[in-house]
Amino acid sequence: MLPGFDYTTVETSGAEIRIASAGSGPPLLLLHGYPQTHAMWHGVAPRLAETHTVICPDLRGYGESSKPTGDPDHARYSKRAMAGDMVEVMLRLGVDRFDVAGHDRGGRVAHRLALDHPGAVSRVALLDIVPTLDVFESVDKDVAMGTYHWFFLSQPYDLPERLIAADPSFYLRWHLRAWSGGVDDFFSTEAVSAYEQAFSDPAMIHATCEDYRAGATIDLEHDAADRHQKLECPVLILWGSRTKPSDLVAVWRERALDVRGQSLDAGHFLAEELSSEVTALLADFFSADG
Repeated sequence: MLPGFDYTTVETSGAEIRIASAGSGPPLLLLHGYPQTHAMWHGVAPRLAETHTVICPDLRGYGESSKPTGDPDHARYSKRAMAGDMVEVMLRLGVDRFDVAGHDRGGRVAHRLALDHPGAVSRVALLDIVPTLDVFESVDKDVAMGTYHWFFLSQPYDLPERLIAADPSFYLRWHLRAWSGGVDDFFSTEAVSAYEQAFSDPAMIHATCEDYRAGATIDLEHDAADRHQKLECPVLILWGSRTKPSDLVAVWRERALDVRGQSLDAGHFLAEELSSEVTALLADFFSADG
């Protein structure tokens, strides 16, 4: 999915992380979302690698990275643990300070990464997310319908695992279409095949459920403790107007000191639906002069 990128596996203290990397210049970490893998950056990463050293990992539990079995408090899939993986990966690559962009779950990992390791993150771009704590504290009918999967996937083991495993391809494709606002012809056939292959692994189904179980438990504890801690680095917010009509810049100004951003005429999967526009916006934000 990423021609010209080198693939390797980096061992961290909690997982083995598969990464693709290419390019030269300032280091830039790209974090994917659910239910995808690093392949979601196929339209963005090669062009950013013309000016940056781009690192695209599969998050813990996803794609070709290792998939630890969940633990009782779901700490193995907390965003704190997943962010810790990324810091260790970058240090193993000889990088102690870098830029990061994250979409969906990867955006939540990026948010926690910038909170827990402010000295490591120069700038962060968050694609199509509202802070996790805000989502749970503002649930009404519309939020519940739009984010029903948060409550389904976080049900106790192994209810969601069994139901998804009955037809993982249908479940995956249904979400890709639904979260795109019903418009999904922009998806690469190769990318969807990669997602299907990864999602057919029962270990990944379990791991991704643990990701959401952590989101509904231990992540909320961490976020509540840091409610008043604001990101100090520059933050770019991008979101799809078809799935999130609110002004997310205003939302994130409650969580960061320096926020800019805009909505795009798209659904949830910005990097695939509008790859050229997203690439240009990220390149400008992560340029040498900021």
